[in-house]
Amino acid sequence: MRRRALFVWMLPLAAALVFGVALSATLGFLEVSIPDVFAILFAKAHGQGPPAGIDPVAAAVVADVRLPRILAAVLVGGLLGVSGAVFQAILLNPLADSYTLGISTGAAFGASLVIVLQIFGLALPPGVTVPVFAFGGAAGTLAAVLFLAAGDRRLSSTSLILAGVIVSAILSAAIGLLKFLADEQVGLIVFWLMGSLAGASWMNILLLAPAALLGTLIAVYYSRDLNIMATGDRAATSLGVDIVRLRFVLLAVATLMTALAVSVSGIVGFVGLIVPHLLRHLSGPDNRTLIPLAFCTGGLLLLVADTLTRAVLPVEVPIGVLTALLGGPFFCVLFKKRQRDGATAF
Repeated sequence: MRRRALFVWMLPLAAALVFGVALSATLGFLEVSIPDVFAILFAKAHGQGPPAGIDPVAAAVVADVRLPRILAAVLVGGLLGVSGAVFQAILLNPLADSYTLGISTGAAFGASLVIVLQIFGLALPPGVTVPVFAFGGAAGTLAAVLFLAAGDRRLSSTSLILAGVIVSAILSAAIGLLKFLADEQVGLIVFWLMGSLAGASWMNILLLAPAALLGTLIAVYYSRDLNIMATGDRAATSLGVDIVRLRFVLLAVATLMTALAVSVSGIVGFVGLIVPHLLRHLSGPDNRTLIPLAFCTGGLLLLVADTLTRAVLPVEVPIGVLTALLGGPFFCVLFKKRQRDGATAF
């Protein structure tokens, strides 16, 4: 039954994702047909030049500008979708995502720090860039959250959430200080915090693709244990699930996935919140089905949002702003629904 549900949902989602990538690559100032897009992608994959009969300029734009950005949108959205599903399963809270544990705030602090250091003229070694600092900030945040929650040997959801709120509040204040220090250059920090895929490159794809594959496979591997843990800590322990080890491993995996996504795109909110919760209503709460579907749905959602801001809207709106505008009302509706059902947000 589970395999049938996975097949029923995965097949149309995968087809929509492939079609969305091809369609998005045709949209922009230069018109390119869908068959030409596949021809350009095939030539790029085999290290060949522009296909015969296709404008070399259009081929270069599609291969080196549009396709890296489009694939980055799919991978970033997929990473955020899977990590959101894992965070919600671990914390047993459908309103949880990377913001709940302060992971996104930690990545934002790392990126803001390196931007300020560059403003003040500090010479940084080659390769020490915004993505590296963002990744380090997210990983450091997870370490701080686990350290604060370590007093609770079971690493309960309540302890992790409270630790995340505390660390996130401190980091938010630190980001405010960095904005103040940046003075007239504060726009550089603000632009990164709003999120954008405009600078995506093939190097980013080579970084994101293995992380997306490995992280999703690990999450799927532990999906049965996540289902058991939903029955409660005592029941899960009695059934042989090491809940402390499970939480530690999956928190680390989900954090690294979020950190890599944020290091490329900046802060993109609500994808990790909306996607898993929506899928639970459509395909059910089984994490063995939910997690792989979350990757495709998250990738498709961010692809649509990025295509809208890149090729449809008259002005390119930062992707993080657009997802927040779309996700904010959804969050409000979800919150009110939980109140009517007699549940609190946490």
